Amino acid sequence: MRRRFLSAGLLACASVSLLPASPASAHDFRVGDLVIDHPWSRAVGASAPTAAGYMSIANRGSLPDRLISAETPMARTVEAHEMNMTDGVMRMRPMPGGIPLPPGGTVWLRPGGMHLMLVGPTGAFVPGGSVPLTLRFERAGTVIVELEVASAGARAPATEHQGH
Repeated sequence: MRRRFLSAGLLACASVSLLPASPASAHDFRVGDLVIDHPWSRAVGASAPTAAGYMSIANRGSLPDRLISAETPMARTVEAHEMNMTDGVMRMRPMPGGIPLPPGGTVWLRPGGMHLMLVGPTGAFVPGGSVPLTLRFERAGTVIVELEVASAGARAPATEHQGH
């Protein structure tokens, strides 16, 4: 099964060492100069064709990085997607080049914008549960995060708090 959203050639250029997640707290993960904050997903039923992964990724380094692929044992494949308004119609399209992470910047993956599309979930995502997700970055390497599963209509993760 393919779980990448980039070609094998680009993946081969990436760091392939698997690093354990370095949690700064129960909802923050670090790898290299990157901080992944509040990774989450919405609840979906066992027969759902897709689910989505959301989070923020801050690049605290001085060099650009890129999220080049993601995978989970809980979905057939993971793809980077973005949504935007075109002629008054919301459209979603894949981002085959991955998600650029500018130095000193933060990229938000959230409903209605960029997100990770988990295609073909292997079962239900239940509120209060979690979904392991391996993220591969061009420079920082690989990290495993846990998507916290919020309610089906959630606009933010259940553990998100003010000022964060």
